[in-house]
Amino acid sequence: MISVVLFYAVTISYPVAVRSTYGALALAFLGLSSTVPTLVSAFFSGALADRNDRAYLMRVVNLVGLLATALLVAVLVLGPTTHVGFSGPSGFYLPEWVLLVYPLFAAVIVSSTLFRPAFNTSVPRVVPRELLSRANGLIYAVAGLVTAAGVLTCGILLTVGPMPYALGLPFVLFFATQVALAVFNVDLSPNPRASPPRSLMQDVRAGFSYIGRQRAILQITVSGLVINFLTALATVELALYVTTWLGATQGFWYGAIVATMTVGASVGFVLIARVEFERRAGLTLILLTSALGVTLVALALVRSIWLALPIAFLFGVIPGMFNTVFLSTIQSTVPDEVMGRVFSADEVGSYALVPVGQFAGGSLTYDVGVQGTYLTAGGTLVLFGVIMLAGFGALRRLSIRTVSGPARTADG
Repeated sequence: MISVVLFYAVTISYPVAVRSTYGALALAFLGLSSTVPTLVSAFFSGALADRNDRAYLMRVVNLVGLLATALLVAVLVLGPTTHVGFSGPSGFYLPEWVLLVYPLFAAVIVSSTLFRPAFNTSVPRVVPRELLSRANGLIYAVAGLVTAAGVLTCGILLTVGPMPYALGLPFVLFFATQVALAVFNVDLSPNPRASPPRSLMQDVRAGFSYIGRQRAILQITVSGLVINFLTALATVELALYVTTWLGATQGFWYGAIVATMTVGASVGFVLIARVEFERRAGLTLILLTSALGVTLVALALVRSIWLALPIAFLFGVIPGMFNTVFLSTIQSTVPDEVMGRVFSADEVGSYALVPVGQFAGGSLTYDVGVQGTYLTAGGTLVLFGVIMLAGFGALRRLSIRTVSGPARTADG
């Protein structure tokens, strides 16, 4: 929801004549602003989750997101209205309030980056292994539906009221999460170590060493890097896609298309959990990659919001399926005491490079336009799926054998 509000706010802060140029670069800088802090936090996030009480860690980092959101509201209400000249094409400038948004947006992304490994490694502590696929599907389907309702409401608020009102919704959800974590009483402290205590950096290195020895896990991590980069290449320009390519300039339509993608993701989470993908988990991930690219190409070929909405739904369904397979695979096959570091490697290799993809997307859109960006990202995803099928043998053969009972242990 925060991304929806800020991407839209930055886009419409420029006159229509320069939105596809100055606006695209401003969005690129918004993504770039969180790159370095996200990479640093992702690098250590898994080791922190493996070494500390995960419930306590989630409380602390969620509080960071809560405070950063409150400050974003303050910037949109009280921020300066002057412009600052910036390096780039002749005449390029950034509104001064946008410069204040950049570090706060980075703080929100960092809090999420630190939260995810702690949360995802907590699920196997409270759910039997044979039910992990259904549990992940249910968890993220509910989250997706709440997000869909939220972004749609944000779109309405962006259309009929001041932009700071729309940020009130994620603030409420951050606050509700903080309350829920405060009353959470399940023991999520780390398992006793069989090996001598090590430093944080030694734990980080041990986690990456584990991934290096597991070829299929390594190929999943590399795949996530490419997929998230190429997806971000297109999605950072979604506000421009809706307002310029589709000609739907009201904030409602931007919120509607994001909400449609999110509902699609919820359907994907539930749908894949009811399919016995465990025997072909790796092959399923490969096929979903190419299918995701096809939907991006399809978005580039339509000019009507009514045609784009069903395609956007499919664009959401596929990542929902992918994420459920990915989460269930890691949770079912990786030992508990190293699981956080495996998830953090995905953060470093995938989510942390999303801002880089966002910057590249803005730069590419400046050069080739919105349609060119979507065609490039989608076509490359299709091609990468073919490369995975031909060259990622360990991933292609990967299957899950779910085992009930406590998590396995191993020296990380």
